[in-house]
Parts: sequence; C-alpha cells; structure tokens
Amino acid sequence: MRIVRDGYSLLIGTAALFGGLAIGAALLNWIVVACILAGIGVVGLAFFLYFFRDPERTAPADANVIVSGADGIVRAVEPIREDRYLKVDTIRISIFLNPFDVHVNRAPIGGIVKGLAYTPGKHLLTISNASSEHNEHSSILIEGSATRCLVRQIVGPVVRRVVYWLDMDQNLNMGDRIGMMKFGSRMDIYLPATDVEVAVKKGDRVMAGITVIARLRKEAK
Repeated sequence: MRIVRDGYSLLIGTAALFGGLAIGAALLNWIVVACILAGIGVVGLAFFLYFFRDPERTAPADANVIVSGADGIVRAVEPIREDRYLKVDTIRISIFLNPFDVHVNRAPIGGIVKGLAYTPGKHLLTISNASSEHNEHSSILIEGSATRCLVRQIVGPVVRRVVYWLDMDQNLNMGDRIGMMKFGSRMDIYLPATDVEVAVKKGDRVMAGITVIARLRKEAK
C-alpha cells in the first residue's frame, strides 16, 4: 500500500517519540510504563499508516462522466450561484469525510488547472453551509473540454490543514491525485448547472476517482 508523503513526518515523529520514551522507561526499570508507551506508539503508527494510505484507483473510461473528488458521504446536492470562479449557476455536491476514509483527493474531470487559491478563515462545523464560504479552504478550478469544475477543500473545527499538489496550467486526467484533507473534513464540488445531470443523492457513499457523481448533458458534449 502506498503511503502519502505528507504522512512521513507524523510516522517518523510517532516512532521516535514513543520509541524513545519506552526505551527511557525500560532503562529506569519501569517495565509496565515502557510496555504502555510502546503499545501507544504501535497503535499510533498503525492509525497513521491507515490514515495516510493511498490506494491505486482506475477512473471510468467514459469521458462524459464526472467522478467524486473525495471518499465520504454525500450530505447535500443543491443549486447555488458561484460568482468567484465559474460565474454561473451551479450544482454543488458536498461530501463529508470521517477520519477513517481515504483522504487523498482526485480530479473529478480531466482538464487544465486554471485556478489555485488558499483562503484563511474560520473553523465552523462543516455541516453548516456557511463553512463553505467562511471556513479556511482551498479552491481548485479545472477547465475541461466540455465543462468546468470547481473543487473546494474545506477544513472543519478540528482539522487544520488541506493541501493541493498542483501547479497552474497543469494537465490532469480524470481521477488524478490533486491533494489531501487531513483527519476528516468537507469537499464541495461545483459544476455548471446547464452542463450536467446529477447522478448521486444525499446519503450516498462515494469513492474518489471512481464513483460517478454527474454526467454531461447532450448540449455540453
């Protein structure tokens, strides 16, 4: 299983901290304490290895579909005007992640990266619609041959970091890795309303790079 490079520091830090403490306790003949510390270290390492896993995935071969950008549960599918990047009426699909989901994010469509931004902000509960605009977040605009897509990685009240691994004008294929949200959060995917037909509903579980969340309308094709 591939491990995301963003997790290396936590893995090494956890091993060094609890390994060192356990060795120190053993040298002082605090055997029970040493065993407890070693056990905590092993559990911590196992969790971080699981959390930072990055499984290989194959996107659908159909160029007329849009796939999920994150693993998680669809919490909302709603029409909304997006005036900063897309400047059109959109369908916003909100996906909520828990700490046990794969947190590597993937491109919903193939295309060219035409917008990258990181916006500091609040740490409201991500179940609130206000979190989409006011919470700390990153924005990724992808322009494909038939439509466009805005991906917004949003931090929650506890989660403090989202990252993208992209450059402006970079070419992406559908399902390519684009970044990561650490320890749970929310992803909003905005699609031009006139271009797509939504294929998911509230409560559906989706997988990044695999699950079809929308299809292009004939006019967009």
